[in-house]
Amino acid sequence: MSVFFYNQLQQHFGHRFADANNRYCSPVTVQPLDQPQWVSCNPLLAEQLGIDSQHVASERFLNLISGGDHGTDLKPIALVYSGHQFGVWAGQLGDGRALTLGELAIGDKGELWDLQLKGAGTTPYSRFADGRAVLRSSIREYLGSEAMHGLHIPTTRALCLASSQTPVYREEVETAAVLCRVARSHIRFGSFEHFHYRGETAEVKALADYVIERHFPAWVDDKQRYRLLLENAVVKTAQMIAHWQSVGFCHGVMNTDNMSILGDTLDYGPFAFLDSYDPEFICNHSDSGGRYSFKNQPAVGMWNLNALATAFTSMLESEEIVACLKQYEPEYLTCYRQRMAAKLGLGNYQDSDEQLINELLSLMAKDRVDYSIFFRKLCDFSPEDNSARNHFIHRHQFDDWAKKYSQRLTTQDLDVCQRSAKMRSINPKYVLRNYMAQIAIEKAESGDYGEVERLLKILQSPFEEHPNATEYAGHPPDWAAEIAISCSS
Repeated sequence: MSVFFYNQLQQHFGHRFADANNRYCSPVTVQPLDQPQWVSCNPLLAEQLGIDSQHVASERFLNLISGGDHGTDLKPIALVYSGHQFGVWAGQLGDGRALTLGELAIGDKGELWDLQLKGAGTTPYSRFADGRAVLRSSIREYLGSEAMHGLHIPTTRALCLASSQTPVYREEVETAAVLCRVARSHIRFGSFEHFHYRGETAEVKALADYVIERHFPAWVDDKQRYRLLLENAVVKTAQMIAHWQSVGFCHGVMNTDNMSILGDTLDYGPFAFLDSYDPEFICNHSDSGGRYSFKNQPAVGMWNLNALATAFTSMLESEEIVACLKQYEPEYLTCYRQRMAAKLGLGNYQDSDEQLINELLSLMAKDRVDYSIFFRKLCDFSPEDNSARNHFIHRHQFDDWAKKYSQRLTTQDLDVCQRSAKMRSINPKYVLRNYMAQIAIEKAESGDYGEVERLLKILQSPFEEHPNATEYAGHPPDWAAEIAISCSS
């Protein structure tokens, strides 16, 4: 672009509901940070958005996102929503520390993408908080969202990250940061719940119409458009969570206000990727009951979709809602089984493969085998070279499994090299482990942002070898087990 890209931003959502008495959103301003400075900018995302990365990394854009540049016509907004948090109705929530700068039109079709700032100051929904985000959590979201995109998982993304000299107060004094994130939409399950539980059925319908108009224009005149919207949310959420499970990703706080209506991964708080395989793993230190443990994520997805479906009851008959919800389990199982079969190098999932997959996961859980490292090593499996067994304590049990696996491999027309290449395209060599993020955070807090940059490049292409970065593909250090991530940020 020959001009600063934010001159091209629109406020489609704000304009769409400009006469709705701020029922959907509230006007806000970016509140200044002291001595802002760039931590990192994402040239890959900028290029994909059709933006000159030099504009993103410019001093002027830094001033804009940190509250120092008011020379634009932008009219930022904060969205209102409600939600169930840890299974309990929490009432009104909303963008307490986020604001949407505008919507950027991309490509010939003018597809709209939200540009949102996280940590830019208070909003009407801050609930007595300071509206700020700390550097540590901002780095985690910046790297985490790009890591998920690198794994081909639908997600919000991060365009740039700035730090400052502004202090914020959590358990201790920390540094304020602003993250600029990009998403197809920030409309949540809780956005619909908010108006449903207020008895504002016309507002529920108007919000659904907005989502359809923006994202599914072919449905605008379809009498079944609301059923199609709910059905899409069910299917896309099932696919997303199946993908999470296949790579060992734990979201940590699957409240309905953190679930995207489009089925994109949204809100990176206390997330984690599995180290050793443990179905009971809880990545959120605040989740004392284990509601959002790794093994519970598929069931929680279904619970959340039921909550969303309740908000659709003013638009759909109960029979239609039930029919939509019934698609979740088969869609999840189909997607998960196909992805797990592919991780094993199996071209097509067969019913008998479920036992093969489950037996392997049981052995991995029993012996605390590292999830990502093992599956990457399995890419080299052959009857002649069975070094994958070295990852197990009970190696004779693995040998029994490997015999069944070898027999299964003979039923398909792929040689070892072909199978290995296919497996390497789905089993990442690199994932963002907590200890990696922690090292990057500690360096950044001392003013060294080089580790953030290095991790960003590796995680954006996690299936490649990166021969100069192999230390990131090894087992985590012992101290990594002591890292505790909570909702506090």
